[in-house]
Amino acid sequence: MVITTVSVPKRRPGRVHSGRAESDRQTWVQNAVMSAVSVPSPLAASGPAPYSRLALPVSVDIREVGLRDGLQLENPVPLDAKLAMIAAIAATGIRRVEATAFVSPRAVPAMADAEKVAEQLHRWPGIRWSALVASPNGGRRAMTAGFTEIEYVVSAADGHSLANTGRTTDEALALVEEVAGLVHGAGGRCEVIIATAWDCPFDGRTPVERAVAVARRAVELGADQLCLGDTIGTTAPRRVVELIAAVRSVAPTLDVGVHFHDTRGTGQANVLAALQVGVTQIDASVGGLGGCPFAPGASGNIATEELVYMLSESGVDTGADLDAVLTAARATEAAVGHALPSSLYRAGGRPRPLGRAAAHSPAAHSPAAHSPAAHSPAAHSPAANSPAANSPAQHSPAAR
Repeated sequence: MVITTVSVPKRRPGRVHSGRAESDRQTWVQNAVMSAVSVPSPLAASGPAPYSRLALPVSVDIREVGLRDGLQLENPVPLDAKLAMIAAIAATGIRRVEATAFVSPRAVPAMADAEKVAEQLHRWPGIRWSALVASPNGGRRAMTAGFTEIEYVVSAADGHSLANTGRTTDEALALVEEVAGLVHGAGGRCEVIIATAWDCPFDGRTPVERAVAVARRAVELGADQLCLGDTIGTTAPRRVVELIAAVRSVAPTLDVGVHFHDTRGTGQANVLAALQVGVTQIDASVGGLGGCPFAPGASGNIATEELVYMLSESGVDTGADLDAVLTAARATEAAVGHALPSSLYRAGGRPRPLGRAAAHSPAAHSPAAHSPAAHSPAAHSPAANSPAANSPAQHSPAAR
């Protein structure tokens, strides 16, 4: 049997990089807790099929972001419906949940109930609740509400940063120290999310060195963790691997998570690429809801149920129950009042064999036979896209 080990893609000839950085990048892959999975390769012309080794972690840590990122573009959801979503998400087995955002209620009406949501979270112990903020004032509100895990967003591109918060990247970055100080003073953790880490809808491609500079400065100012955000869903696996490696060169002791949008259908492929270099902290949104209000054309996050399905079918422990995640998706669909973009949700979850007798039944050839009965025809209608998702009134200063 011929075995080929998947390695981190090397840079194209002509790109300048240090031998030490390349060595470090390979070391990170080797040191990650991996289980090698052999998968057949289609490249063999004859003889025994060669195999490639797909490096997968034993487990991953999913952060559910549907309550914040998923809802920020929607019309405000009544508190009772939002609490039903929270209860369903809490029952999935996912232990990290971004519950809300402390931002301007005029800019983001969907997050105007942040304090009310926070008051109810004690009903679901055992979950690490976090909140997103876009300013020190938001940080103070979050700490007062009882949060000790805070995410502060800094856009790596000036164009998006100005549209999102009214500050340049440098101005937003300078506030990391104040936000982190507030959080550390309460015994908490401050994560800096680097939005537009790969591309900006206004400035175009974000240079790797610019994203790395933001990461380096965030760490110097007190960030406890980093997350790289593909705000408009444009990146691809090779670029994912290269940026993660570059960021780790300036933050080798910090956890680096990823936040992908599936705008161009590369979200899951990007997750798989990130796993190859040892990333195990991944954001996802139940039902695939979400999108950046200041990123024209961007759509939802990778769907939590699709991520759980891909990983569990690959032997990776997520701690989540797929059926429970689908139940949470149903609660989410009821809360927002329109169909969800998740393909797995529309498919009804894992395939269920109909049995050979069904193959000879006319009903087996009906489109309805391949559609979950619980879903209404509206799920396949153009109306599935919420008008709120494209409304300029739903601008969020907390978008990734």
